[in-house]
Amino acid sequence: MHRPSPKIGGVSQAKCLEDYVVGQTFSSSEAIEVTADDIISFARQFDPQPGHISQEEAERTPFHGLSASGWHTAALTMKLLVELGFSGVIGAAVSLTWPTPTRPGDQLRLHLRVVGVRESATKPDRGVVNLEYDTVNQSGEIRQHTQTTVIAWHRAALEAVSR
Repeated sequence: MHRPSPKIGGVSQAKCLEDYVVGQTFSSSEAIEVTADDIISFARQFDPQPGHISQEEAERTPFHGLSASGWHTAALTMKLLVELGFSGVIGAAVSLTWPTPTRPGDQLRLHLRVVGVRESATKPDRGVVNLEYDTVNQSGEIRQHTQTTVIAWHRAALEAVSR
């Protein structure tokens, strides 16, 4: 079952524990385009390795061309997650892999699956959700695969805080 996320001001609403069902999928409706300038700018600031900051140097790397830092791909993935409404949860654990490099011209989208939902054993106002998601380009090539565990609150707990 695929469920679109309701949006408020262009960003999807935060999800509560009750919104998650094992097997449920979410996909981003809009893509983020990656440009060479974006890759170089991010790398200069956060990951200044030759394959990320110079097209000429990148040709001599095992990637044979300019590629985004994995951390750049991770940051773009986070933006896609927030746009899907995953801003009301707290990350508890994550495993990332980058099976193929993100390249200039990639149009990144997110495909997410809910793989586990359970109540917290010690805190009745929240639960634990296990997610898997792929950040893919326009050709369906997986640029990042993520497995994560997040903490999500019951709707009643969030409503009590907002009163």
